[in-house]
Amino acid sequence: MTEYLQRDQAPLTSGQWQSLDAMVVRTAQAVLVGRRFLSLVGPFGPGVEAVPSDTLTGTAAGQIDLLGNAEGETVGVQRRRYLPLPLIYQDFWLHWRDLESSGRFGVPLDLTKAAAAAAACAQAEDRLIFDGDPALGLDGLRTVDGRQTPPMRDWHGAGEAFADVVDGVRLLTAAGFPGPYALAVSPRLYAELNRIFDNTGVLELEQVEKLARRGVYPSSVLPEPAAVLVDSGPQNMDLALALDLSAAFVESTNLNYRMRVLESLVPRIHRPAAICAFTPPAG
Repeated sequence: MTEYLQRDQAPLTSGQWQSLDAMVVRTAQAVLVGRRFLSLVGPFGPGVEAVPSDTLTGTAAGQIDLLGNAEGETVGVQRRRYLPLPLIYQDFWLHWRDLESSGRFGVPLDLTKAAAAAAACAQAEDRLIFDGDPALGLDGLRTVDGRQTPPMRDWHGAGEAFADVVDGVRLLTAAGFPGPYALAVSPRLYAELNRIFDNTGVLELEQVEKLARRGVYPSSVLPEPAAVLVDSGPQNMDLALALDLSAAFVESTNLNYRMRVLESLVPRIHRPAAICAFTPPAG
C-alpha cells in the first residue's frame, strides 16, 4: 500500500486491513447515489490537485454524406477551466483495547466507527455532486449555470410526478439530449412515487422508470422537495477521480489510533443544459 496512507505505522494485521477496506467500500456503496449514474474518469493519483474541465458547444446530429463533404455543426470547447480536486474525509478512532482483544482472543475487530466514517464521506461526495462547493468555486448538478429549471408540480397529487418527468424529458430532448435519463429525488418524493398510478395497478415509480431508464434514485442529501433529471452520458458530465475511498492512519494519541477515510474527486459538467433541476413550488 502506498506510503501516504501511513498504514505501516498502525498495528493492524493484513487481515484487519482487508476487513477495514471491505467495510469502507461496502458501506459507501450502499450510500452513494451520484456514482450510480455518473461516469468515472481516473483515478489520476492522489497528488493531482486540479483537472481540466471543458464546457462543450454543439449538440447537432452527426452528418451522413457519401463523400464526407457536408458541413455541420462542430463540437467545440466554449470554455476550459481547471477544477480543484478537493479531499473528502472523515476521521475515526480505533481503541487499543479493541485491538488487543482482537489480537489476543480472536474477537472480530469492531469496525462500526469505520463504517460511520465511510457513510459520512459518501454523503459528502453526493453533496458535492448535487450542490457543488461555492467556497471552492465548484458547481453541482443543482447549481451550475445553464441548467434547465422547469417548475415542479405538487407530487402529493397522483400523476403529478409522472407529468413533471414527461415535461423534463421533452425539454431535454428538444435541447438535443436524447437520454437515457437518470432521476435523483429527495426521500419524501421517492416515497410518494410508490403508489398506484391512475388505477392501473402499477406503481407511479414504474411508470417514471420507463422514462428514466438509467434509474430513479432517492438521496438523503437532497432537500425536500427536490428532483433532478439528467442525461448523464460521459459527453455531458462525469466524475473525475484522483483517489478512491481509502483508509489511512493519522496518529496515535493516548494509546489509541486516529484513522481516516478519504477520497479526492470533482464533478465535471460539460453540457449544463443536459440537466433538468425542477424548481419547487413557492411555499
